[in-house]
Amino acid sequence: MTDYFWLIPLIPALSTLILVLFGQKLPKKYVSFQACFAVFASFAISVISFIGLLQTSHEHLPIIKNLFSWIYAGNFQADLALQLDPLSSIMTLVVTGVGFLIHVYSVGYMADDEGYTRYFTYLNLFTFAMLILVMGSNLVVMFVGWEGVGLCSYLLIGFWFDKHSAANAGKKAFIVNRIGDAAFLLGIFFIFINIGSGEFSIINQAIGSGAITQSLATLIAILLFVGATGKSAQIPLYIWLPDAMEGPTPVSALIHAATMVTAGVYMVARMNVLFTFSGSANSVVAIIGAVTAVFAATMALTQNDIKRVLAYSTISQIGYMFIGCGVGAYAAGMFHLYTHAFFKSLLFLAAGSVMHALSGELNMQKMGGLRKYLPLTYPTFLIGAIAIAGIPFLSGFFSKDAILTSAYANGQYLVWALGIFGAVLTAFYMFRLIFLTFFGNERLEPAAKSHLHESPPAMTIPLVLLAFFSIVAGYVGLPVVVGKNLDFFGRFLEPVIHKAHEVHLSLGTEWMLILISVAVAVTGIFIAWVFYIKNPKIPPNLVARFPGLYKILYNKYYVDEIYNTLFVNSTIKGSEIVYDHFDLKVIDGAVNGSAKATNFFGKILSYFQTGFIKDYALIFLLGAILLLGYLLF
Repeated sequence: MTDYFWLIPLIPALSTLILVLFGQKLPKKYVSFQACFAVFASFAISVISFIGLLQTSHEHLPIIKNLFSWIYAGNFQADLALQLDPLSSIMTLVVTGVGFLIHVYSVGYMADDEGYTRYFTYLNLFTFAMLILVMGSNLVVMFVGWEGVGLCSYLLIGFWFDKHSAANAGKKAFIVNRIGDAAFLLGIFFIFINIGSGEFSIINQAIGSGAITQSLATLIAILLFVGATGKSAQIPLYIWLPDAMEGPTPVSALIHAATMVTAGVYMVARMNVLFTFSGSANSVVAIIGAVTAVFAATMALTQNDIKRVLAYSTISQIGYMFIGCGVGAYAAGMFHLYTHAFFKSLLFLAAGSVMHALSGELNMQKMGGLRKYLPLTYPTFLIGAIAIAGIPFLSGFFSKDAILTSAYANGQYLVWALGIFGAVLTAFYMFRLIFLTFFGNERLEPAAKSHLHESPPAMTIPLVLLAFFSIVAGYVGLPVVVGKNLDFFGRFLEPVIHKAHEVHLSLGTEWMLILISVAVAVTGIFIAWVFYIKNPKIPPNLVARFPGLYKILYNKYYVDEIYNTLFVNSTIKGSEIVYDHFDLKVIDGAVNGSAKATNFFGKILSYFQTGFIKDYALIFLLGAILLLGYLLF
């Protein structure tokens, strides 16, 4: 049942090629059908391969398909090879399963867009690149997918490139990711130099045999993690993700939930032997994840753009995934990646449904009272909000609790405390969004209200399916207090995840941590209810009382402005100086100077090439006289 797993990325690639060659000639219904069918076919093969993997013994993992030998350079060799193991299998299910629902949703959302064919071409190319990233058996193939999703993010975020803001957002995402990718590439080079191979299995064996020192492992792991902070939008390279909202909403769902932003978490989990061996690198991962989780959550508190709230929420939730990986609970981090794919894609697509109903309105201050107009969008949106807030017994509760419990159990009390604080903020800002959008007085613009309607089935059916999985997806990884044998997710990943030293908490401590986690989530929701339903005057009164703090949060700590001053503007000014004094004077001066020199010597030679026979005869005579004079004297 695993014989054909290598077709999983190739089917979307073939679909992309068909759309590139013939898409403009095909009717819209054929474009969307074959684009959606390609991803569904990949999902079907992913399911079959997953079932086959369950029947495969650990000794035969990973299953590798070498498509062809690719790079030979001295002793170094890299094959274009794909692998199937529990970690890549989970990622293929998430990418193709959630990706298929986003494709179907896009059929309705993008129905009237002039770039319909181009959109689905990019979407399938994105799916192909992400599948190559998670299925590559070595770092070279992973890096191809890594750069592929970077390219596709540029294409999709800047999809409406005629908008200045969208074009700039696409460039910002691309450039910021190149900064992280430069460090990522350096980490790969260090592995090549010291281990001589990019194959994950060989890297793990080399680390186990002591081929590299712990300090070198830390250096390599930190460089790789810098690349992860770019792809997964963590401090300090998170700044591109909020601007990524300029792309179509289904793109936001795909990038934020199932593909690009999870690539860094997947990479850390894939390289778990390296990070565990380093130890120090794991601490950096945990701290960066915890600080980012809180930092991004505070920025979401004051945003009024419904998609930007979800964008900062994504940055925060990715931080939780890195907390899990950083404290050695890689399975818990991947578990949150898996559950997050469902409820975050649900939230983005539900936000897109709200925008569709309101003719593209994004400002929550111009919404309110929408629950009676959107009978399907509202309950599905509410389910996604409850799941991300960590309320029992939805998927987000199980995965977030697993991360926080692991942090506490491993003695990372500061990380645990930051995670708890982030959980309060998450519950608050998500239900602030719910209450401002669906409750209270209607604050709709007349044009938006006249257009108000529920979305078509192509958009609402994916919402219902994602809501269902947002409820039930967490039951594959029940907490230890319920029974360790019920943690199917963790046991499934055991052949891939390095088994770190486990700290077993007492039953009472585990229940205490669970109750604290639930209590902070309920507290956040309750505060949001008090602020925006019971007494809506509290928020403006707080703004009036603490205008400076509100301004800082509303302007996102002025990080973009600081980066522009320190890096962007200084780079532009430096480039202008280099252009004026080096490019124009030295480079252009050398080129233009050579032209002037040639012109000068050409003019001199022109005196000897007049075209008149009498001049040539005279010169010939003078030459003869000089020659005779030389011979005589």
